[in-house]
Amino acid sequence: MNKSYSLAALLMLVLAGSVPVAAHHSHATIDRNDVRVLRGTVTKYSWSMPHVFLKVEAPNPAGKIVEYSIEMNHPAAMTEAGWSRDSFKAGDVITWEGAHHKNKARAYSSMNWLEKDGVRVGKTSQMEGLITPSTNFTGLWDRAPNQPTYAPPKGWPLNARGQELVDNFSEDQNPVLTCGDPGPPKSMTLPYSHQISRLDENTLIIGRDLMEGQRVVYLDKREAMGPPSKLGHSIGWFEDGDLIVESSHFIADTWGGHTGIDSSDQKHLLERFSLSDDGLAINLTITLTDPVYLSQAVTFTHKWIKVADRDLVQTPCTEESAQLWIEAGF
Repeated sequence: MNKSYSLAALLMLVLAGSVPVAAHHSHATIDRNDVRVLRGTVTKYSWSMPHVFLKVEAPNPAGKIVEYSIEMNHPAAMTEAGWSRDSFKAGDVITWEGAHHKNKARAYSSMNWLEKDGVRVGKTSQMEGLITPSTNFTGLWDRAPNQPTYAPPKGWPLNARGQELVDNFSEDQNPVLTCGDPGPPKSMTLPYSHQISRLDENTLIIGRDLMEGQRVVYLDKREAMGPPSKLGHSIGWFEDGDLIVESSHFIADTWGGHTGIDSSDQKHLLERFSLSDDGLAINLTITLTDPVYLSQAVTFTHKWIKVADRDLVQTPCTEESAQLWIEAGF
């Protein structure tokens, strides 16, 4: 098993991932060569999914007062960077540095750093917590670096219906824009932290930042099924030290298979969780079967790395925040 993540390397990765402007899905419309320092007055602070935003009245280069939109990361990442839903209020005067929108007529900015009352906001990170190796899969896990999932996967055995979805793929179809939240396997590959915990000897819980509900894995195969759902019904068992999870009883789900690929109520999942020898990584092997969109089953891999344990961040998605994300442009 993989021992490539030393504790020191892992700490560096976590620190790099905690910088708000660099993480997650940065818009291509931002001009990284046009970095500005601006000062203005907060008119609105949106602490919600899909991204945290500030609205700030500030002078543009012509000296006219306009309302800037400042985009940050999602609330979980901002929490790790030391922010909270109470960090700002209307009337606060702030100074920030950020890259400007490529359309110079738009008052839109990313954020590299921000100061209020002369104090830099958000200077904490997971470096302040102790990353404890796991011995039994439990704990908090982040997606390992260099695993892009923002476009449909290549080489999947799609049938005509699945291929049509990929051929017509657009980021505008992302269900998060209407506050949708796909179930597994898509939910397992998103750039949010996952928490595995043991409810009792027969029940595992897989929670995730910013996800409505939790995946329940029953180690007793006799557990009765409830109503079908996006999260499905999951049973699990241990095999040669790995955790095997088999799931079915789903409902149709936009992007429930992967980015740009929907899933149906015929979806079936078989997941193998393999814990690294040092307890700092989980390698996932996921086999997806869905005859509505796939001509045959497909198997792909994913990787999580251990991070400092904390409570999951749960904050609602609002259509207002989603609209701000749309306004940013893709």
